[in-house]
Amino acid sequence: MALVAILAYLAGLHASRSGGLVVVERWLNHPVLLVGVAAALIVVSLLIERESRTAWSQIGCVGALAVLVFGGLPIAVLSYVFSGDGRWVERKVRPEHPDRVLTVTDVAFSIDPIYHVELLSGTGWSARHWDLGTWETEGGDFTRVDWSGPNQITVTGERELRVFEVHPDGSLGAPRVTAR
Repeated sequence: MALVAILAYLAGLHASRSGGLVVVERWLNHPVLLVGVAAALIVVSLLIERESRTAWSQIGCVGALAVLVFGGLPIAVLSYVFSGDGRWVERKVRPEHPDRVLTVTDVAFSIDPIYHVELLSGTGWSARHWDLGTWETEGGDFTRVDWSGPNQITVTGERELRVFEVHPDGSLGAPRVTAR
């Protein structure tokens, strides 16, 4: 079971890369929860597999399990509930293709925002996310992001413009960077 939890996290980690499946990342990319469950299961299996069962070892086993259940379980649940990908700031749907959406997310968890810009293409289980980049506003180069053509996205900054071509399958081409 511990191996299953670790493999589930690895699938979520793999889906978090650019081009990964959105649903898989959202469900399985939770390292505290899944790796914590794996560690707890390994500890429990080590305690259960002990050959000698004296009264003191049974009391120790019950104590360790109580700590895992009453301490580790609430921490895992709270980390799953309160962890997130940040706060969505903006969402722009492409009018001709409602299955292509630009999202701007504040991922800083602090006063100064840090914006992560993604293109979500597709719907349901086949939806994929493509990273356009992450920019800080303080000393950074991000003002806004727009659909600038039928298959074109422009990220406008204070000092430069980045233009991305969107391929027919929804993936992104390399950016063309021009100074403003």
